[in-house]
Parts: sequence; structure tokens; C-alpha cells
Amino acid sequence: MDITANMVKELRDKTGAGMMDCKKALTATEGDMAKAIDWLREKGIAKAEKKASRIAAEGLADIAVSGDKAVVFEVNCETDFVAHGDKFAAFVAKIGAAIVASNAESNEAALEVAYNGKTIREFLLENVAVIGENITLRNVTVFHKTADQHFGVYKHMGGKIVTLTILNGGSDEAAKDVAMHACAMNPRYLAPADIPADVIAHERQVLQAEALNENAANPKPKPEQIIVKMVEGRLLKGLKENCLINQPFVKNPDQSVDEYVRSKGASIVSFNRLAMGEGIEKKVENFAEEVMSQIK
Repeated sequence: MDITANMVKELRDKTGAGMMDCKKALTATEGDMAKAIDWLREKGIAKAEKKASRIAAEGLADIAVSGDKAVVFEVNCETDFVAHGDKFAAFVAKIGAAIVASNAESNEAALEVAYNGKTIREFLLENVAVIGENITLRNVTVFHKTADQHFGVYKHMGGKIVTLTILNGGSDEAAKDVAMHACAMNPRYLAPADIPADVIAHERQVLQAEALNENAANPKPKPEQIIVKMVEGRLLKGLKENCLINQPFVKNPDQSVDEYVRSKGASIVSFNRLAMGEGIEKKVENFAEEVMSQIK
């Protein structure tokens, strides 16, 4: 398989490794990006995926709340200029209000929700003509809470990242503090018990290969049982760092998020963090090439 410059660049963006190392990794794994990331980590060249998810599309993520119901969603457009306009923010808010007032529980169902005599799908198409850009609705997720639970809502930079938390007990303020923390620290899981077994097994395998490679290069190799303990220590540390309840609380790093929440007489039910445009690759424009193509 031919390894292209774009593939090398993508791997470098995700791992921070050098260009030649990225090319070697892709060659060794026949162009498989995920396996190439593991290859670099096993060699000790890349310790982690620094940019596992490219956030490239424009638009806004938002959260609409009505009573004991909340909807997390995003609306994407083509340019940052449109996304930063007041009209677009108002447009997104209207969509959120319509969805949270409906019975829709999915993205597809949300597109069929009625709004001012038309569906949201038709409303989007209508505004495509007005705004002059393609507009899409993505990642609609609905949350429900009980009367004694609290929603925490936090929006970063007006909608670049939004987080929603649900607390048992406590207060809206405490729930918002946890939402702010989740926005800043980007935990992948709520607690260690939520981490899938296959994720743990995969991480253990990668860390073990990395440790064995390090040990082989050591002038004084450590016994195998020491390597096993070392791997488990690294594994537990890494998993802990990815769990919301275990992370040092951003407002007071001397206590964990769980300790902060318990001090408020509460516990965390769930959280959701949505980064605008995550998973969408933005088209890279080369202005010089575009001009040349017009004059040929």
C-alpha cells in the first residue's frame, strides 16, 4: 500500500511523532491508522494520542433544557464567519427549543419535529438558501432527570464545547461546577467500572509491548514480574486519569471530583461532553491551487 503525505501528516497530528517515524509506523502496519498509533506507542515514540479526534467543522453545539429534560445537540455550517453570527446562534436556539419540547429521542426523529408549520428538516433547508451554506443537525442526545436531581450546564466559547451533568442531590451550582470540570479535563468515562473490558485489554497489551521494548533496551533488564507490576501500575494510573470521579477537581486540585460532589451531599449520575464538529474532517483549501485551476 502506498503511504501518502496526507496519511503521514494525519498520524503526526494525532501523535506528535516525527515524520519519518510516522511513515515507518504506517509502512509497518500497511496504512492502518489505529495500528500505526499503537505501533508508535509500543516503540515509546508516542506516549498517547494527542489529537485523537479532529475538530474541524464549523457551527455550534448547544444544550436546551425544559424542566426535567435536556437535549444536547450541534448544528454545523461551513464557515466560522457564519457560526459566530448572532443570527446563527438564535437559529440554533430555536432548533433546540423545538426538539426539547417534542418527543424526539434521536437525530432522525428530531429532523421530523414540527416547527412553525414545517419540520426541522425543512427549516434547515430553508435556511440553507438564506444563509448560503450547507447546514446539518448532528449528535442529538436526550437526557431525563428526576425532580430531586440537578442538571449542570456549561458552554465554552459560546458553543465550541458543551457539557451536561446530572447529580443526585446537591444543587444546580454544584452540577454546573462538575460540568465545567468535564469541559476542561475531557474525561472519557464516569468511573472505572464503566470502562469496557476490551478497552482495558487493549491498553494493557499496548503498555506491555512498550514496557518490554524499554526493558530490552535497558543495560540492566528488570525481571519479568517487575515488568508485569509496572504495566499494571501504568494501566491503573491511565485509567484513573480518564475517569471523571477520580480526576483532581479543577477548582481545588487537592480533592477529587467525587470528593467535591460528596461534600455537597450529592453523587454523579451521568455526564455528556460534546465538542463542536468532532469527527468531521474539514476540507483543506489551497488558495494557490484554486486560482491556478481557474486560469488553466
